[in-house]
Amino acid sequence: MINVEKEIGGKVLTLETGKIARQSAGSVVLTYGETVLLVAVNAAKEAREDVDFFPLQVEYREKHYASGKIPGGFFKREARPTEGEVLTSRLTDRPIRPLFPKSFRNETQVIITVLQSDGENISDTWAGVGASAALLVSNIPWNGPIATVRVGMIGADFVFNPTREQLDDCVFEMVVSGNKENIVMVEGEANEVKEEVIVDALKFAHDQILNIIQVQEELADAIGAEKLEEPISSKNLDLEKSVFDILGDQVDKIVRIVDKVERNDQKTALIANILEKLEEQFPEEEKDIKNFIDATFKESMREMILSEGVRSDGRKTTDIRDITIDPSILKRVHGSALFTRGETQALVITTLGSKSDEMIIDSMDEDYKKNYYLHYNFPPYCVGEVGRIGFTSRREIGHGNLAQRALKPVLPDYDDFPYTIRIVSEIMESNGSSSMASVCGGSLSLMSAGAPLKGHVAGIAMGLITDGSRNAILSDILGLEDHLGDMDFKVAGTREGVTAIQLDLKIEGISFDLLTEALSQANKGRMHILDKMYEALPEPGELSKFAPRIISLQIKPEKIGALIGPGGKNIKQIIEDTECEVNVDDDGLVTVAGQDALKCEEAVKLVEAITFEPEVGMEFEGKVTRLMAFGAFVEFAPGREGLVHISELEWHRVDKVEDVCSPGDTMKIKLMKIDDQGRLDFSRKALLEKPEGWTPPPKRDRNQGGRDKGRKPFRKRR
Repeated sequence: MINVEKEIGGKVLTLETGKIARQSAGSVVLTYGETVLLVAVNAAKEAREDVDFFPLQVEYREKHYASGKIPGGFFKREARPTEGEVLTSRLTDRPIRPLFPKSFRNETQVIITVLQSDGENISDTWAGVGASAALLVSNIPWNGPIATVRVGMIGADFVFNPTREQLDDCVFEMVVSGNKENIVMVEGEANEVKEEVIVDALKFAHDQILNIIQVQEELADAIGAEKLEEPISSKNLDLEKSVFDILGDQVDKIVRIVDKVERNDQKTALIANILEKLEEQFPEEEKDIKNFIDATFKESMREMILSEGVRSDGRKTTDIRDITIDPSILKRVHGSALFTRGETQALVITTLGSKSDEMIIDSMDEDYKKNYYLHYNFPPYCVGEVGRIGFTSRREIGHGNLAQRALKPVLPDYDDFPYTIRIVSEIMESNGSSSMASVCGGSLSLMSAGAPLKGHVAGIAMGLITDGSRNAILSDILGLEDHLGDMDFKVAGTREGVTAIQLDLKIEGISFDLLTEALSQANKGRMHILDKMYEALPEPGELSKFAPRIISLQIKPEKIGALIGPGGKNIKQIIEDTECEVNVDDDGLVTVAGQDALKCEEAVKLVEAITFEPEVGMEFEGKVTRLMAFGAFVEFAPGREGLVHISELEWHRVDKVEDVCSPGDTMKIKLMKIDDQGRLDFSRKALLEKPEGWTPPPKRDRNQGGRDKGRKPFRKRR
């Protein structure tokens, strides 16, 4: 067993190998604070011949036992990965994937298991660190190490790996991965911060990354793992020459075709033609022929951009595709917008719900509810293909989460707009940057629904083409530029600043200078898009008549029991009488939801009647609930009653209560007294006109048949 440790961020980071999961190609137990993760990596002995991509699988799993919990649900065991686990798997996958050799095709698996959680130190960033360390000590070829950290900002200060509690105070937080030289991955959200602040935060993160990499290198040096030899790609020069002779200048012409469908059709026809011509000469080389043609297309497109500054659709590097916006395109939904940018189109729908529509999250560390969420759907028809329809893909979860985070900073406070908000982005067409189209469409859809946003949010995807000496940063990238380029850098924000950011690379890193330039160019593109959005929908519309009406009010927590009533009697009665949904939080926040605004107001009045603090002098119209010899009990509010003494029923002497009223009768009453036990004394006669010549009747002994009738004398317990 070998372990190394170093104090980082005020806590000790420990990396240990050789004790657990020893049959893996590489395994590491990472401990930070009292959070413990196990990472095990393995690769197949042989390369997969049937794939032209690197088959990497990263699986992050949180075990409920790690925090002393038993999972919810019928089976009481962890099942399919949660959205949070999928997102963390992606956070680990994205920075490590570009660092494997391009020729490596052996199926590789990285499994990360949270064994113990202290509830304070968030494990998602340490998953990336553990994966890097496990790959380093394995025999799997990999050009690491990397490290992943989270940076928060509280006030004007950056915070390394903020705790769960500190995150609540952060104006932004980013997860950053990097190697010794550069940044390799970024993902985060911000409360409208400036681009220069983001760059400073990335530099702060990189300083912490270097410290963590040092620990990994100490572990790797102690192990001295012998790596597998990298596969060498063999070239068939005769095949390449034959293909090249047929291609001529056709590739250069095809990459300049603006329309995506036409360009793909031309490329498909060209490949079919070449395969037919070379079938006899190279009968077993179909795959190699296709790969060589693809490589030629890639090189041609990249060279055109680097040398001419012209892209396949004719745009310059900074140009944004044409934008059309159709707000409120669906009339019966609560809010909608069709956002089209070039050949990318998102139909985004907003639905407003009540408290019962909140999403319940059962996680390892905490259970909580979400009153805002965004779902992203990418059906096969959006790219003109036939595909599998089934479970939500990891890509859909990741893109939806990014768009969700981008819009969150501009949402109204729940107290001001007490709705559960669900946004669904249906991608109708896709040719690059569909997640950012979802951001734009989501903002427009929210405004269409009448949500009082702080302002519109727009998103743009930036690309990069580089050959090491020449660089071209591309605004609003196409799908082809994403596929054949070196960077996918998504930036979303308002006119005031950035709200979300995501960086993925296909190269081993990007300099701070290029990042700064890309952020500046993204800012200009974002402002252009925002101008179009404000032109189409400058401010929130009216709340849809199909949306529920929700009213919230605050009651004292000690009044919650009175509102609910015995066995839920009171709140059930309000729901039955008004046909509204009524929910109350532990802090006393009551929300009333229903389709009819008048019925919602009625329900609110009933809630207020039950929970208000009555004061002497207040007048009510109540219902007689029961009669006693000494008076009548009257319900002046649902579930609340007080006594009208027999002497307070009429100005004249009343011998029997039943001579004046019966159970079920209504009477107007006035509160006259609240005793030290909180009992209420009312009067009916105080609201009746005093008879002419009235004289007070003889005083009754109120103890004769009163509340204390039959009370036994006090006797001390023995």
